[in-house]
Amino acid sequence: MISISDYRQQWFGNIRGDVLAGIVVALALIPEAIAFSIIAGVDPKVGLYASFSIAVLIAFTGGRPGMISAATAATAVLMITLVKDHGLEYLLAATVLAGLLQIGAGLLKLGRFMRYVSKSVMTGFVNALAILIFMAQLPELNLSNPGVTWLTYVLVAAGLAIIYLFPRITTTIPSPLVTIVVLTLAVLAMGWDVRTVGDMGALPDTLPFFLIPDVPLTIETLLIIFPYSAAVAVVGLLESLMTQNIVDDLTDTKSNRNQECIGQGIANTATGFIGGMAGCAMIGQSIINVKSGGRGRLSAFSAGVVLLVLVVGLGDLVARIPMPALVAIMIMVSIGTFSWSSIKALRVHPRSSSIVMIATVVTVVYTHNLAIGVLVGVLLSGIFFAGKIAQLFRITSTLSADGRQRTYVLEGQLFYGSAEDFADAFDFREALDRVTIDVSQAHIWDISSVQALDMAILKFRREGSEVEVVGMNDATETLVDKLAIHDKPGAMDKLMGH
Repeated sequence: MISISDYRQQWFGNIRGDVLAGIVVALALIPEAIAFSIIAGVDPKVGLYASFSIAVLIAFTGGRPGMISAATAATAVLMITLVKDHGLEYLLAATVLAGLLQIGAGLLKLGRFMRYVSKSVMTGFVNALAILIFMAQLPELNLSNPGVTWLTYVLVAAGLAIIYLFPRITTTIPSPLVTIVVLTLAVLAMGWDVRTVGDMGALPDTLPFFLIPDVPLTIETLLIIFPYSAAVAVVGLLESLMTQNIVDDLTDTKSNRNQECIGQGIANTATGFIGGMAGCAMIGQSIINVKSGGRGRLSAFSAGVVLLVLVVGLGDLVARIPMPALVAIMIMVSIGTFSWSSIKALRVHPRSSSIVMIATVVTVVYTHNLAIGVLVGVLLSGIFFAGKIAQLFRITSTLSADGRQRTYVLEGQLFYGSAEDFADAFDFREALDRVTIDVSQAHIWDISSVQALDMAILKFRREGSEVEVVGMNDATETLVDKLAIHDKPGAMDKLMGH
């Protein structure tokens, strides 16, 4: 549990940096929130209200200061079919339920399972996101699209120049904010015809208000929204916890995963009651925030409040911001997000690690689904790890002087991956009076290995040998006593039956 003094420090320890970074993030959030609303098939205000609400609430309830959460593409794509088939009200109800599921995950402390995501999967996740962020900018650079001309490329290049060169002059003001101001003034002064934020969709002109989703409170409604809510909850937490790890590394600080799960759930639940769609942490915006100097909770709060002020109070001005300025910022984020060192590391890292990283990248980019990509990466990591552990398993044997007794000594981990090697190590046709299986240097892990042990013992007994298993540690003995059947009547028939 965080202390009051630490919580206060997270709010007010970096006021100027957090506020300036929040302004930059708010400006970058606007076109993305509109775009994500369009993806989900709803009015732009749904995404904008969601981004405001989630950013503000997560500042109070989240477990990772400095991380930005808002409406995202990862959750928006999951709602397309629901909106198409049942409408906006069901989306809002699904958002509320998704939030409740996330709160439950936090209370059950499921955030601890992130420790099983390997570094290779994390690197693949980051690289895939960098590619997706860049790909998302391509429509704004496609000359066949209305409003995109050669001038767009010039302005994007100018924006990138400001982003990377302005910090050499001063770091007092975030360079992305300078880019937005300079390019906006240039476009307005010169009267250039380029795409603007206003071309993305109409901005809301009223504050959000409390509402209860207008859906029947029936089991049928629950059955309709639950699959979508569960998917949103899982994907949202997965992306949030992965982003949380990245921000932890960027800031060299630790955070609370389970609190983040609860915070995400509270934010989504409340957002559904003000007409907003579900969201989660955003790696791109979080990196913008950190690189712009944001470190505390005030940065997320500032981003949400400034976003609402801009779209409601200064909508006409915000609508004139040229899209090339925001494209330049997102390209900067893409370049900064990608782990360029991972390309060089392909030659020196273990082949299995490189395969996991590449598979994660390819899957995420192909499916545009972070959850599927990470799942593939985690499964491959588990398979490769099991293979490595299985290779460390070995069995040696010694025969007594009279040739009537053989002792098999197991070393390593006996589990489903090494059970076949275990079974192949025995010569059941050897005429022996007694067989000793010494597991003092081994550990038995699962039902596959217990069944392999059962089979070995029963086969030796069938050939007339007396079998003794020695050296079991407490955990192994407990598992074997619970699952083994070699001392029970009809054991061989039971094993052969499976």
